[in-house]
Amino acid sequence: MSAPLLIVDAQTIPNAFLNNWSGQYGGVPAFADYKLNDLKPAIEMAIQEKLSEINKIANNPKPATFDNTIVAMEKAGKKLSQIRAVFDIYGSNLSTPEFAPIESEMTPKFSEIANKVYQNEKLFARIATVYNAPSKSKLTAEQQRLVWYYYSNFVREGAKADAKSKARIAQINQELASLFTKFSQNLLLEEEQSMGFTELNEMSGLPADLINAYQAKSKELGRSDLGTVSNTRSSVEPFLTYSSFRPMRQMVWEMFVNRGESGHGFDTSDVLVQILKLRAEKAKLLGFKTFADWSLSNTMAQKPEKTLELMMSVWNPAVEKVHQDVAEMQKIVDAEGGDFKIEPWDYRYYAEKVRKAKYDLDENDVKPYLQLEKLREGMFWVAGELFHLSFKQVYNVPVYHPDVRVFEVSNRDSGKIVGVWYFDPYARTGKRSGAWMSAYREQSRVDGDVVTIVSNNCNFIKGKEGEPILISWEDASTLFHEFGHALHGLNSNVTYPSLSGTNTPRDYVEFPSQIMERWLATPEVLNQFALHYQTGKPMPMSLVDRIEKAASFNEGFSTVETIASALIDMKLHLLENPNIDPKEYEKKTLAELHMPHEIVMRHRIPQFGHIFSSDEYAAGYYGYLWADVISADATEAFTEGKGMYDKEVAKRLYDNVFSIGNTIDPEIAYKKFRGRAVKTDAVMRARNFPILKK
Repeated sequence: MSAPLLIVDAQTIPNAFLNNWSGQYGGVPAFADYKLNDLKPAIEMAIQEKLSEINKIANNPKPATFDNTIVAMEKAGKKLSQIRAVFDIYGSNLSTPEFAPIESEMTPKFSEIANKVYQNEKLFARIATVYNAPSKSKLTAEQQRLVWYYYSNFVREGAKADAKSKARIAQINQELASLFTKFSQNLLLEEEQSMGFTELNEMSGLPADLINAYQAKSKELGRSDLGTVSNTRSSVEPFLTYSSFRPMRQMVWEMFVNRGESGHGFDTSDVLVQILKLRAEKAKLLGFKTFADWSLSNTMAQKPEKTLELMMSVWNPAVEKVHQDVAEMQKIVDAEGGDFKIEPWDYRYYAEKVRKAKYDLDENDVKPYLQLEKLREGMFWVAGELFHLSFKQVYNVPVYHPDVRVFEVSNRDSGKIVGVWYFDPYARTGKRSGAWMSAYREQSRVDGDVVTIVSNNCNFIKGKEGEPILISWEDASTLFHEFGHALHGLNSNVTYPSLSGTNTPRDYVEFPSQIMERWLATPEVLNQFALHYQTGKPMPMSLVDRIEKAASFNEGFSTVETIASALIDMKLHLLENPNIDPKEYEKKTLAELHMPHEIVMRHRIPQFGHIFSSDEYAAGYYGYLWADVISADATEAFTEGKGMYDKEVAKRLYDNVFSIGNTIDPEIAYKKFRGRAVKTDAVMRARNFPILKK
């Protein structure tokens, strides 16, 4: 590490990654200037700069104080944070063959610097001094929370471990980083497989807009097929819902559920077993029985047993609901003269038939009203009604792909800009599947008034050029869900970036996103923004009423496929010796749970990116259910009041949830919002599950 490297003005360096973000909104990524060849040296230089800043804090001869230690830590590594944000954008959205080797080489470097920070004994001693100082009581509540955050994180990452254990933990972290990248890259390669239609009957039952989308995919890939189904959820699930050609349903379903073990050379089983073994070893070195015990030590749940208890309390009613639903589907198969039992590739298709028969509601009746762009406008309207936010598209901010649009977000009462929202809605090669929210920069006030930069990324399928993109009800719910995460970031109003926005415990962070889904089905949104793509007329009230009556339809299916994944996740990470065959383990564990054979896990083990592409959701996928318990209870705060747009309840939601980040313990914050602790019965009502006798 050389001194000149650290004192040079980055704005004069030709490597654009090293330039501080500049321009409006306190600076934005300069995507137009970045050259992939510059990324590796930029990361290496930024790492050295951060290490220099950390060492300066650790070796400060003055006594440790909140300002010269904790606040200094908050300000350190700004350049590295900016480069890491762009690196992650490439990894999720622009993963090319040229980027993959850079990702493989550099990801362990991020783990390496994290190890050096957490294992810096002088630094931890200073943090501990501030944490144990009597003067801590004079700090503000947010400052005390920040001190606790740093101290507890350092302890959790092994700051108190012996030297031998620290060395092994550091090695494990770097090995895991490499394995996470390998798993993600393999899964992406699996999802770039596809299946083409060669005969017209293979597209039987598909609506026109879906056929158009599959034809557009063939054209994009330069194939002569009549259409192409990509190996991603957004492409496969609509096919399984509408295709009346059963053999093709089975083939498409098998392509999708076998990701990670398809035999194409990108299998993930060996990689994920190595990940599980290293996690188990790391947990023991940190003084925990299992990785699950370690992972939950900084969550609301605290103990794996609490999560298992919650999941099983919902699991059994959900399974019972599935059996009831399958019986209704089987009646339709039998009435049609079908000589087969419902299989997983039949479920979505026959569920739609039951929906039609039971509620006179066909997804094809709803979809013409679900235009992606109109729903985006609807989300903006909801954000305005609840949180007084307004969105304005801007065209002078660089983007990383032509599909991306940028919106300036401001408070419509004060006019103050609160953030920037990037929207990247479409599927493409090199983009990971699914939908997500990212924060490129956290809101804070510790080093000037910094506004957040957030993005929502989806994988909707483009249709014919010039025609509106129609999405399913499930996709519309996902759109609102991810926007809830974005609003969590955009509404943040805290001082310190580490406590800002979505930086909350993992089993609480899904609460703001899941409650946002509830506004999609409100008549106010449907009447204004669910407009027919041809006539422009709003959705008829009769259809709105049928949607409301069918709101909990198929909840058994969605609950079982999700909780099955969550239970497998937790059980995998409770293994002290996870030397397993993933396929056999999955089969055996699901059999013990009496998993309905008509459903597969939402994320089977070989393709479970949530838990094997990082540690973020490892032993934490239960958080979706945990947060939905909270969001169902919180929704009833509105319905018990003046309705879903009750201004008073919305203000409490802003004051005690969306604006405070992690500055307050979530349990305390929720009680301030609700006036009491969470009750779990609301989620059972919301899902319309049967109450089973004990």
